[in-house]
Amino acid sequence: MGEVVVTSLSNLRNEVSYGEGRTLVTDEPSELGGEGLGPDPYTLLLAALGSCVSMTVTLYARRKGWPLERVRVRLRQRRVHSKDCVACGSAADDYIHHVERAVELEGDLSEEQRARLQEIAHRCPVHRTLTHEIAVTEMSDEAR
Repeated sequence: MGEVVVTSLSNLRNEVSYGEGRTLVTDEPSELGGEGLGPDPYTLLLAALGSCVSMTVTLYARRKGWPLERVRVRLRQRRVHSKDCVACGSAADDYIHHVERAVELEGDLSEEQRARLQEIAHRCPVHRTLTHEIAVTEMSDEAR
């Protein structure tokens, strides 16, 4: 995977550079002090997860030759106190980020195929990254 470079523009707007000459703009909504000119960071996080789920399920169905026509992933994120989220299964004593998702599959799939694709949806690389320990460190001077 290539490097991503984020450069501040004005107010809370940023330019995200990736790949060969590709860019996108991020921002916060106006009610949070931004101008709403692009997705906010949590929207990008959910988009990354949803995109990865969709791609993983699609590739699996394609490899199996299954008649999957379309994948739709709906996601929501909210911060909740761990004690208020029984489904989260967290032993933490503070707040956690709870992501809810629904994976909808279109196509002439059997119930067994649908069930298997729902299992596969939990195995996408971004899902695994988000549900395992993550270390964020400073880049070395040589890597800059």
